[in-house]
Parts: sequence; structure tokens; C-alpha cells
Amino acid sequence: MSGPRLILADDHRLFAEGISGLLGESYDVLRIVEDGRELLEAVEELKPDIVVADVSMPELNGLECVRELGESHSAVRVVLLTMHRDVHLAVSAMRAGAAAYLLKYGGADEVLRALGAVNAGGTYVAAELREEVERALASAPEPSHELTPRQVEIVRLLVEGLAAKEIAARLRLSRRTVEYHKYKAMERLGVESSAELISYALKRGISPL
Repeated sequence: MSGPRLILADDHRLFAEGISGLLGESYDVLRIVEDGRELLEAVEELKPDIVVADVSMPELNGLECVRELGESHSAVRVVLLTMHRDVHLAVSAMRAGAAAYLLKYGGADEVLRALGAVNAGGTYVAAELREEVERALASAPEPSHELTPRQVEIVRLLVEGLAAKEIAARLRLSRRTVEYHKYKAMERLGVESSAELISYALKRGISPL
């Protein structure tokens, strides 16, 4: 097949297989993987043109994979998919180097439009988020107030009401690592308690999972 070469990464395999079926013969789907570590290994082995990845994957999340691939395989374009309408994460993703950021419920046509734009060398943000993301990117807030993708992920779970132990189990991290990222997020944002951190997150539009 002569179409662009893709790897799909999503821990919900049925969803990934649905995307694969949608792409038909226009794209060459090389492999479907189910976590971030597998994705990095597959990229190293198969050298795809485009990666389509879920934001909330085990091992390494989608945003972490964007950063890793930006350093090791900068020619690979990454399209991120998520169920969550989170402007802050979308902005973080585009700043990190994602080529596109889509909502899973956005429909098949939007996925195809995004892939067309990315394959042509452009970028794409879900129509539902585009105006807010472009405005946020243009405003260029101070970097010191930007959380890392892992910090955002942990804060989102705190907003959902999970304790550090539960977050550690969900993300397959140690509790100590979760506490460290929580502390660094509080330090970066200048807040002194978990309640202040959650309040700040809600004001910034960091939604629960």
C-alpha cells in the first residue's frame, strides 16, 4: 500500500480497530498498540509517517509520547484523541508538538479531515475546541504557570476525587511519584493546599476524567 504509514495507539482496542476500518485503503495501518511504551517501540521499529494516539494511555500518556517522539523521531506527526473536552490539555499538546488534537466523539469526517491536514504538513484542532485553543496559544501565558502533561493528568484525577494511592494504581505509578508531581504542580502554580490546587484547576478548565 502506498498511502501514509500509520500506527494506532489506544488501550481500547475496539476503538482503534474502528479507526483502522475507517481509514480504509487511504492509509497503511502498520500496527495497533495499547500503551505508550509499546508505541515508542513500534515507532522505532516501523518508522511510520503518522501516529494516532489516545491521550490517556497506560505507561506513557499521549502527551508524554508527543514529547518523546519530538526528541527521537521529529519527522513523525502525532494526532492525539481524547474523550475529554479539556482546553488546557489541548493547548499543552499543541505546544508540546502534536500535529492534531481531536475529540473522540467528533465524528469520522473530522478524523479524516485532520489526517488530511496533518499528512499535508499542517495542524488541526477539533472544531469544538479550536477557537479557545487558538486564543490560548496566542495569549502565550508565562511558562512558569504551565504544568507538565503528567502534572495535568494527576491534577485531573485529583479533581475527580481520587486519592494519591488510587491515582498511583490508575496510572501505574508509585504513590511517591504521584505525591512528587502533585507537589511540583502546587509549587509551580503558587498554591499551598490540595483544595487550592483543585480550585485553580477548575478555574483553568482542567476537567475530571
